[in-house]
Amino acid sequence: MKAGSWKVAVLPGDGTGPEIIGAVMPVIDSVNKKFKIDMKLTFGDAGLNCIKRHGTNLPDKTVELLKASDCVLKGPMTTPEGVGSETSAAVKIRKMFDLYANVRPAKSMRGIRALRDDIDLVIVRENSEGMYSGLDFALDKETAVSIMVITKKASERIGRFAFELAKKRKRHVTIVHKGNILKTSNALLKESIERIGKGYKGFQVDDAHVDAMAQWLIKNPEKYDVIVTENLFGDILSDEAAAVVGGIGTSPSANIGDDYAMFEPVHGSAPKYAGQDKMNPIGTIMAAKMMYEWMGEANAASSIENAVKKSVRSKFRTYDLGGRSKCSEVGRYIAGSIK
Repeated sequence: MKAGSWKVAVLPGDGTGPEIIGAVMPVIDSVNKKFKIDMKLTFGDAGLNCIKRHGTNLPDKTVELLKASDCVLKGPMTTPEGVGSETSAAVKIRKMFDLYANVRPAKSMRGIRALRDDIDLVIVRENSEGMYSGLDFALDKETAVSIMVITKKASERIGRFAFELAKKRKRHVTIVHKGNILKTSNALLKESIERIGKGYKGFQVDDAHVDAMAQWLIKNPEKYDVIVTENLFGDILSDEAAAVVGGIGTSPSANIGDDYAMFEPVHGSAPKYAGQDKMNPIGTIMAAKMMYEWMGEANAASSIENAVKKSVRSKFRTYDLGGRSKCSEVGRYIAGSIK
């Protein structure tokens, strides 16, 4: 990655998003001061809250901000449901910058109740096609159709990303698919990734049907390293993996392309809790940690993870982790623990 100054767009989002992002800012300020990182943060509007004011959840001014930035840190946003409703702002950004790799780590952390204390896996989700290709329409009043799109190009690209990631970890890649039923599309996915894998020596490569993987993530999550799959399967399995290590409130994600990235929590905007200062900011703080990793600032990233570990072992825990601390209190504690 480049050296020097960084321009980061910050999109607080909807519901509890603004208060979560508010809790993350002291952490970023503390990290930048400690490690002398030159970073300009610029805030922008996006999400459901923008539709009444701008007619869209991603206004032109925000698009200009994103294009002028190196990456974006995004709070949770509400996506409207129903025929003809606005496409998710996150999906728009992913497509705009071709952020084809959605990276969702799931790791046990002492102080957070998990199924096991030795889980350390990453789900790599192909972000650009699959069941989320956008080909979802009605044939008539009684029939609706969704089309899964799988291409060799996108499958090989995500496969290469997964193997490069596994090279830095335990050199184990598991391809998740449903090739016994989706015999053409998922065969192409599996075969394309396997073909890429032949160029990586000394790796353990295996595969599993998505329904079986849903079971194995509960029975034997410690056996996995990098799991690579299509869009819908990755979305579902990553939420399950988050629950396996203690809850979705602590789970981060990164959306990565060749020269741009977006970092966000896995969880949604939880509008019923908006304004209560009770949501867990750790998922977004750990997303910021992934942002520093992407920037090549390994020491800064490690300092955030260590401060989060200290927080979850202390009394500074939000309600979902059995504590009584406010969202803002957790953010301040983690910011003050940066070393």
